[in-house]
Amino acid sequence: MGRILLGIILGVILAPVAVLAWLHFGRVPVAVVDPPFPQERLLTGVPLHARIDRELIKTPPIQADEDNLVAGAQIYRDQCAFCHGFHGKPSEFGPHMYPDAPPLWEMHHHGAETMMGVSDDPPGETYWKVANGIRLTGMPSFKQVLTENQMWQVSLLLANADKPLPPAALDILRGQTTLSPAPAAASAPPVEK
Repeated sequence: MGRILLGIILGVILAPVAVLAWLHFGRVPVAVVDPPFPQERLLTGVPLHARIDRELIKTPPIQADEDNLVAGAQIYRDQCAFCHGFHGKPSEFGPHMYPDAPPLWEMHHHGAETMMGVSDDPPGETYWKVANGIRLTGMPSFKQVLTENQMWQVSLLLANADKPLPPAALDILRGQTTLSPAPAAASAPPVEK
């Protein structure tokens, strides 16, 4: 009986000590180029999806009309395209993140269906991710950067990525439209000699 009790005590003590040693001596895969640790997707994905499902806003407060889609395209260009790429032009940076930033304007397979970006997700799920960010992925929270309306505009744009978009939005998403230059500063009048 004493040996069993000793075994239990040692197991309770040695297991946490072994984990702490593993963490302390830098053996955890923390670099982007490291292979994922066992069950990493399960350990991070299950709680993420549970929280999104719990806090999901099912009905967007704005409509996916032309004005909101064009505004969403401008926001996407300014805030998202660096990591997620433009329409027809993938990001050079996003694939080097861990996990990689998904290319939101490329077709991908989701089960038996082919989807564009996250158009298979409800807009409320994309809104949650934009607003809150996702830990340990490089996806920042935009709550302090964008207004609620702007976060909905980009979320509706991405939810409608598999549908025909207004030409002005497509021009922006293809990187063809640039920001208008700032007005030139008034030059000082010439000084007479």
